[in-house]
Amino acid sequence: MICLIQRAKNGKVKVDNQIIGEIEHGLVVLVGFQPADTSRTLEKMRHKLLHYRVFADENDRMNLNVQQAKGGVLLVPQFTLAANTKSGLRPSFSDSAPPSQASPLFDEFVNLCRQSYDKVATGEFGANMQVSLTNDGPVTFWLEI
Repeated sequence: MICLIQRAKNGKVKVDNQIIGEIEHGLVVLVGFQPADTSRTLEKMRHKLLHYRVFADENDRMNLNVQQAKGGVLLVPQFTLAANTKSGLRPSFSDSAPPSQASPLFDEFVNLCRQSYDKVATGEFGANMQVSLTNDGPVTFWLEI
């Protein structure tokens, strides 16, 4: 499982020109799944995501997690994160979980995050989404389980 997290001043996802998920400050998280991912993988990533310290404390050091910073979390399914780009000029998606596996994993991950934190918004699995954000810093991290 891969999560590309971006500390953001704001973020939103549109589908068919309608906003379906939006946060003010917080984390915009692109979420990709791989064939070996399980419920245990999701639980480990949920913990890491909600506790990863990327927000500034009173001394301007990255010591606060998204919950301590009272930020939102915008989860956006993104199968291209697991693409194999090591050779050639076209990505291979053989390392990505197929939609029949990834869709229920995304739903389960969203539910896990919402059970632990109440400021979770989402994109839509399988939809053509337009994602926009104002990256704060910029601060971007690749989390992998």
